[in-house]
Amino acid sequence: MKHKSVHRKYMKKALKQAAKGVFTTGANPRVGCVIVKDGKILAKAFHQRVGEKHAEVLALEKAGYAAEGSTVYVTLEPCSHHGKNPPCADALIAAGVKKVVVCNNDPNPLVAGKGYLKLEQAGIEVITGVRFKKGQKLNPGFFKRMQTGLPWVRCKLAQSLDGRTAMANGESHWITGKEARQDVQYWRGRSQVIITGIETVLHDDCRLNVRPDELSKKYKKLPHDFANTQPLRIILDSQLRIPLDARILQQPESALVVTAVHDRIKGQQLMDMGIPVEFFPGIDGQVDLTKLLKYLGQLEINEVLIESGGKLAGSFLQQHLLDELLIYTAPVILGSNAKPLFKLNIEEMSARLHIKAESIKHYGNDWRLLATPQYK
Repeated sequence: MKHKSVHRKYMKKALKQAAKGVFTTGANPRVGCVIVKDGKILAKAFHQRVGEKHAEVLALEKAGYAAEGSTVYVTLEPCSHHGKNPPCADALIAAGVKKVVVCNNDPNPLVAGKGYLKLEQAGIEVITGVRFKKGQKLNPGFFKRMQTGLPWVRCKLAQSLDGRTAMANGESHWITGKEARQDVQYWRGRSQVIITGIETVLHDDCRLNVRPDELSKKYKKLPHDFANTQPLRIILDSQLRIPLDARILQQPESALVVTAVHDRIKGQQLMDMGIPVEFFPGIDGQVDLTKLLKYLGQLEINEVLIESGGKLAGSFLQQHLLDELLIYTAPVILGSNAKPLFKLNIEEMSARLHIKAESIKHYGNDWRLLATPQYK
């Protein structure tokens, strides 16, 4: 059954509200709400930070008594439990709204249909699934973590037209142009964690921080706290080779080193700098990537961005741990001696890995492919 165009129209506005929290909601889902009555919008709101009021409550406060008899468009099933905030379902019932139209069901076991049940028992009509695919794209990490305990893992790579990411000596600045690099700042900003490998740190002395002044105009006005809070930068350093003066360590409150060896001296030096060290040993002396992701899920991390070389990116891909690929392609050729996009051991055509292109966009002279791996 197709939803009425009016529901799609106002849900689009609610999703636009939800997207305003893309940099700030942290462990919480991004949620927007629009209240409509007699064809007029009474109020719009979005959830901004963990512990702050939810979108429905903020919109109801703006609408006041006029909310009675209204239709509420909200991008996620209203909560029905007491957490850091009272139940939104209770607030909607108390306001006397007539109808609630929802984009996505809440997979949180504390909600998961209980919000709908409360509303319906109070005589409020509930319509679900309006623009649900758009809602899923807004909160992939929250949905995956609630269902599997793991974050959504996205890998960003920049390549030449012939599929190379750096020269043989490691030089890689800059393959892509300004517009593509601005887009990367957006993906960093919406991630709670950025993962890189020690080789990238040694070659590039990267910071991997979000620089809001480099965001494209489209995102510059969105709320953020990047001056005070950065995504957690995780360096996978199996043998603890990282230099203590590496730029990525100069903000210790947002850095974490993950290793596979017990090096008490180097480990203590890092911890003396205020940088925690975690030990996740795997096979062949490498970091166990699955254990790492389970650990991040326990920390309530929703979205992870990997920015690394072909070896680490290839390991995540080969172990079927990547959910999404962001591949930026520049119209240049680096030649056969340059480093490949992924380091993968694929010997036969039958073992090739397929990816599904979700979108292709143009940024300056470059292209960005957003794709999902199709694991067997």
